[in-house]
Amino acid sequence: MSFLFIPRRTYSAALTAPFSCSNSQISYFARCGQIDRARQVFEQLPDKTVVSWNAIVAGYFQNNEPREARKLFDHMPERNTISWNGLISGYVKNGMTWEALSLFRLMQLQGIRPNFPSMISTLSVCGSLATLNHGREVHAQLVRSLFDCDVYVCSVLITMYMKCGDLVNGKRVFDRFTSKDTVMWNSIITGYAQHGLGKEALQVFYDMVSSGVPPDEVTFIGVLSACSYTGRVKEGLQLFESMKSKYLVNPKTEHYSCVVDLLGRAGKLNEAMNLIRDMSVEADACVWGALLGACRIHNRLDMAEVVAKKLLLLEPENTGHYILLSNIYSSQGRWRDVAALRSNMRVQSLSKSPGCSWIEVEKKVHTFTGGDITSHPEHAVILRMVEKLDGLIIEVGYSPDGSFVLHDVEEEEKVHNLRHHSEKLAVAYGILKVPKGMPIRIMKNLRVCGDCHAAIKLIAKVTEREIVLRDANRFHHFKDGSCSCGDYW
Repeated sequence: MSFLFIPRRTYSAALTAPFSCSNSQISYFARCGQIDRARQVFEQLPDKTVVSWNAIVAGYFQNNEPREARKLFDHMPERNTISWNGLISGYVKNGMTWEALSLFRLMQLQGIRPNFPSMISTLSVCGSLATLNHGREVHAQLVRSLFDCDVYVCSVLITMYMKCGDLVNGKRVFDRFTSKDTVMWNSIITGYAQHGLGKEALQVFYDMVSSGVPPDEVTFIGVLSACSYTGRVKEGLQLFESMKSKYLVNPKTEHYSCVVDLLGRAGKLNEAMNLIRDMSVEADACVWGALLGACRIHNRLDMAEVVAKKLLLLEPENTGHYILLSNIYSSQGRWRDVAALRSNMRVQSLSKSPGCSWIEVEKKVHTFTGGDITSHPEHAVILRMVEKLDGLIIEVGYSPDGSFVLHDVEEEEKVHNLRHHSEKLAVAYGILKVPKGMPIRIMKNLRVCGDCHAAIKLIAKVTEREIVLRDANRFHHFKDGSCSCGDYW
C-alpha cells in the first residue's frame, strides 16, 4: 500500500484556500456595490474567521451602510487591531467623526493598543472636532511608539494643533524639523491663515521659497486666504499674479475663489465680478459663493440677487445659498422675500442646518444647539450664567443687534433669540467649567453671527477670560474686549 505525501505547508494552504477565496469574494462583491451578495457569501461560510468579519464590515462601509457595519462589529466573536482600525477609518470616510472618536476611546478602555493608521485617523478627527485634549493624548502615544519623527506625522500633528487653536504647540512641532517637505510648510501656512495671522503666514511662505521648497497649489490657497482674512489686497493680488509667471502654478477655481473673497471683503465687489467674468476657467459654486458672502457683508442686494440665481442653478439643493440670500433680505426688512424663499425651500424639501456649537471639558464634549437650552442636563445653571453675562455686557455698552434675527418678530423676542444662540450657550458653559487662566475653546458649525461676535468680545473683557472660537470660516481669539480678526471677517 502506498501513501501520498503532502507537505505540511501545502496541506495547510489546501485547508484554508476555500476560506481565503470566500473572503476575496466578499471584498469583490462589496467593491462592485453588490453588498447583498457579499453578505450571502459571508453567511454561508462554515467557519467565519476574523478576516471574514473584517471583510464584511469594510464592505458595508464601502457601500455607505455604517450602521450595519457597526452591528456586525459588535457581534464579532473576536477582534484584532485591523477590526478596530477598519471601523475608525470607515467612520472617518463616512463623515461620522464623533463616532470615530468615541470608538477610539472605547479601544483604549479595552486595552487595545492603537496602530499607526488608527492614530493618524484619530488625529484628523481631533482636528476636525477641535478636541485638543484627545489630540494631545494621541500625540503622546505617537511619541511612545516612536512615530513622531516621521515628516508626514508631523504635518498631521501641526494641522491638528492649528485646528484646535493651539498655535504654540503647532509651531513647536514645525520648528523641530530642519528638513521640511511641502506638506509641512503648507500645514503651518494654512494654520496661520485660519487664525487670521496674515503677516506670519506670508513670512513662512517667503521662508519656504528661500529654503528652496517650491510652493504648490495648496500653498497658494493658504497665502491667498491669509491675505483675504487680513485685508492685504495689494499683496494678495501680487501673489496671485506671480503664481503662474514666477512659480509656474496654474490658478484653479479655488484660487480664484480666494481672490474674489479678498476683493469682496475689501468692498471691491465690481472688481470681483469683473475677475469672475475674465476667469480662464469656468466659475464654480465656490467662486460665486465667495461673492455672495461679500454681498451680505456690504449689503449689495442688487448684486446678491444676480449671484444667488447663478448659485441656485449650480447647486439647487444647497440650503446655504438660500439662507445667505434670506439673511440679506431680512437685514433689510424684506420679510415677504424671506417668506417666499423659505416657502421655496419647503416645496423642495430643503431644511437649514441648525447652528451648533460645542466645547470640550474634562475630555467630554458638550454640544449646544441654537434655541435649545433644555436638552443639556445643567441647563438651569447655564441659563442663569447667560442672563448674568447679558447684564454685565449691557453695563459696558452692549446693545443686541436684531438684524441678525432671521424672522419678523417683536423686538423682545429678537433679544430672547439672540441670547440663546449656540455659541453664547457654549461660552457660558465654558466660563462655568473651564478653570481661570485657561482659554475657553469653542467650535461652531456655521459662521459666527455679528451680534454674537460683538457680545463675546465684551464677555471676554468683563470676565477677563481668553475665548477661542473656531467657526466655519476661521478662528476668532477674543481677549480684553477685542478679537484677533480686527472685526474683519
